[in-house]
Parts: sequence; C-alpha cells; structure tokens
Amino acid sequence: MDVVLSQVEKKYPDGTVGVRSLYLSIRSGEFFTLLGPSGCGKTTTLRMVAGLEMPTAGSLRIGSRDVTKVPPGDRDVAMVFQSYALYPHMTVRGNLTLNLEVHNVAPAEIEKRLRETAAMLDIEALIDKKPGQLSGGQRQRVALGRALIRRPSVFLMDEPLSNLDLKLREQMRTELKRLHQELKITTIYVTHDQVEALTLSDRIAVMGSGELQQVGTADEVYRQPHNMFVAEFIGSPGVNLFSIDPTRLRAPRYQRFAEAIGAALGKTIGVRPEDVQFAPEGAGDVDCTVEFIERYGAMAYAFLRCEDIRPATVGREHLVVGMPPTAAVNTGDRISVRFPADSLMVFDSFGNRVAHTGYGPHAHSPLAMPGNDVRCRD
Repeated sequence: MDVVLSQVEKKYPDGTVGVRSLYLSIRSGEFFTLLGPSGCGKTTTLRMVAGLEMPTAGSLRIGSRDVTKVPPGDRDVAMVFQSYALYPHMTVRGNLTLNLEVHNVAPAEIEKRLRETAAMLDIEALIDKKPGQLSGGQRQRVALGRALIRRPSVFLMDEPLSNLDLKLREQMRTELKRLHQELKITTIYVTHDQVEALTLSDRIAVMGSGELQQVGTADEVYRQPHNMFVAEFIGSPGVNLFSIDPTRLRAPRYQRFAEAIGAALGKTIGVRPEDVQFAPEGAGDVDCTVEFIERYGAMAYAFLRCEDIRPATVGREHLVVGMPPTAAVNTGDRISVRFPADSLMVFDSFGNRVAHTGYGPHAHSPLAMPGNDVRCRD
C-alpha cells in the first residue's frame, strides 16, 4: 500500500514548527526510513501517519483513501514503539492476540495467526511467559509480533531497536530485513542511527529542522548529498569539509588541483575519508602531518593537520583519511594527500551542493537549506 504526504505541516499552539511543508511519496511494499537528528520532525511525521497527531495543514493518503482525519484505529496501520509497550500482566499470547479478540476475529483464525507469527519470530517457546520474564531482544520480537499478527497495510516503526545492545541490534536488523523481504508490507521506519537506515532501507528521507533535506537510496544520500547538512549527517567518520588557501595553489605542484576545482576556489569542499589518497611528500595536492591514528579492526583512520586547507566545521580540525590497518603510516609522519576530482563535493555559502563539470558523476543540483528560525520537536 502506498503512502503519500502532501504539503503536510505540524505547528503547535506555542508557535513551534514540528514539520514544515513535507511532501513524501512512499511506494507500496517499500522499506522507507525517516532519518535525522533528535528534534528534526521524523517522529512527528510518523505519528501523523498513524493518526496520533493531526496535521495543521496538508493531507495524508494510504492507498486510495484520504486518511487525514481518519481515527488511528481505522487506518489499517500497526505501530511498533521504542519502549515495546507490552502489557506486563499478560502473557505473550495475550499481548499478541488482544487486538484480534477486540475486533472479534474468529478463535480459529486467531490461533492460526498466533502460530504463524510465533514461528516467524522464533518465539513459540515464550507464548506462556510474561514480559518481565523476557530479555530485551525477546520483548522486541513480541512487540513486532503484535504488529505482524494484525496483517496491516502499513507498518510504522519508531526507533524499535534503540533500547537493545549492539549485538542484539545487529541481530534484529537482520530479522527486520528478512521479515520485510518475506512479507513485502510497506514499512515506515524512524531512526537517528544512520547504520540502521543505510542497511535496512530501500530509500531514505533525511530530515533536519522540520524540513525534508533529501530522499534517495543509501548510495545516493551518501555519495550525492544535496547539501552540507546531509553530507555531514551521513557517514562515520563524517565527511571532510574545508576550503583551500588560493595563494598556495600558484605553485606548479598545485596546478592539477587548481584546474580540477576551478571556480570552486573560495567555496567549501567536501570529500569522504575513504576517497582521500596518500602520496609521497610534495607530490600530492596538500602536505600534512599525521597527528594520530584510530584503528577499528578492518579499517583505520589517520587524522592529519594540513597547512593549506582551512577546516569548515567547528570541532573538526583534522583531515581524516581512511586506510587499511596495515598501511605504513605512523604518527608524526609528513605526507601528501590527493583529492580525486570525481569524488569531491562543492558547497556554496548557503550550504547547497553546486554542480561543477570538474567533479564527475557525483555532481548534483542544489537543494535549499532550512531556515535557522525553525524550532522543532521530534
């Protein structure tokens, strides 16, 4: 079932803007993620789809029905909450079947769905236990099962994995991916965790300050960000953002770089850590000193201080370079780096991505940044 939000807004009585003029078209059977920092409006958007919040303006459609003013219980959606929201005095069986009983589903059908759902989530052995006897991962499976057993047209998930430890989150991500591929039910998923968004989603909507920043696949939002907000939010370590000292580009060894960036001089340049290339000292685009190295098993990151670039992000004084952990780079080394032209991003003074013929396939048309006057709730 497709879901369409047309110019949806949410403004609270105190003047706070939760969501501003949002248009989203979510395809039937898609796993669609709303991604952004706390306070960006993603949960408010999900609650409006669920009917738990009423939009101030705009309309919502699920399939062919306009559900803008339809009560939550009549929207044919099922929501999974961050807090599990299980009834502590009921067994797993009771938690799973309560909604079906309220809607007078036949006992035989209830039992059939219960068996199917429990088997799908591997919780058959937990049917007669109460939530207090379950682990966090088991509780989350039951919460998912309570939504699955209803067989809704749309699943709504509000940061359902945030209360789990790292290992359980990884396990549950795999389960969610498997379940979605098996059931093909339209799913709208809210998270601030970019790993969840990048690994689970067919498409991602990045939100910031109550406004939509970009919609695209994981690769599109990572490699072709529309603006500096998206470029910074997606990726860990984050994108390198800097400007170049034009006076240093007059030297012959900077000529190649100067020709590559051309009119971008004076603008903010972005490059992902894994795209920066090492070169012998004096042979690259800029010279740097290795100040320290962070190692993460299969990957390592060198943090460089470079004389000829000016960091554009507060708190990010280093150029970060991704490398294999076995790379012959050590703290204190003097080294040069190259910035491959087709991996560079260029942003104007408003933070918009600007197209440039020297930047290969990653060049993209700009998208306006949100105004600084927007106050938001999540």
